[in-house]
Parts: sequence; C-alpha cells; structure tokens
Amino acid sequence: MQDKQIRLFSTFFYIGFFPYGPGTMASLAGAILALLLVKLPLLYIILTLVITRLGFVVSGEMEKIMDQKDPGCVVIDEVAGILVAFFLLPMTPAVFFTAFFLFRAFDMFKIYPENVLEDKGGSTGIMMDDIMAGVYTNITMQVAIRLAHIV
Repeated sequence: MQDKQIRLFSTFFYIGFFPYGPGTMASLAGAILALLLVKLPLLYIILTLVITRLGFVVSGEMEKIMDQKDPGCVVIDEVAGILVAFFLLPMTPAVFFTAFFLFRAFDMFKIYPENVLEDKGGSTGIMMDDIMAGVYTNITMQVAIRLAHIV
C-alpha cells in the first residue's frame, strides 16, 4: 500500500489531522456510522471488520512513516473501537451519548489489560487498546441497560 493510502486510511480520511481532539472527532465519525447502520446489522458487522482489519494493516505503517510511536493523527483505531462499543446497542439518545462518553473515558484511562495492550507497539498496540475500550463500553452498556430496564 502506498504512503498516500496509508495516510488516508490511518487518519480516517484525514480526520486525524483535525487540530482539536482528533480522537474525539474520529470517535464521533464512528458513532455516526454506527447510528446510520443500526438497522443493517450484517453491513454493520462487515464494515466493523473491514475498518478493524484495515486499521491493523495501516496503523503500524503510519507509525513508521511518522517515525513516532502511536502518532495522534492515527485515528482509525478510535473508529474501530467505537463501532465495537455501539454493537447491538439500542440507539436511543441516552444510550448513544452515554456510550460515546464512556468509550472516550475507557480510551483515556486505559484500564487493565488495555494499558498492557497499548504497550505492545505497532499496529497491535495502536488498535487493541481502542478495541478493548469498545468491548468494555459495550459490556458496561449491555449490563446497565438490562439492570435499569431503560429499553
């Protein structure tokens, strides 16, 4: 894959170069994708797998291009992670906003084993901590929804 394509995909269509909160902006883009695909579960799964696989391919390469560990402009990991976070959640406004902010919190605070995964380096380190944040978010939201009977 050429450098131009690696930059395009790893920054999720250049969102990663947004001057303020590129990770949050990419998470928002992923959340909007989830919202658009909520009634198309097969397409949701396929897109999540494609973005995740593409993230593993390009994020480590972008790290090499930038000569920097986990560069801030690489945001395809946030998109993949938030798609995992929103999987099979009911898209009510309360669930949407709670899951979004919960995902950002899990992504920032790096609860074990997320912190260990981030230390792996390369594509694995870049992608896996956000995927794990998505898993934490999804599990937390699934449990909370059932306990609160909010759906």
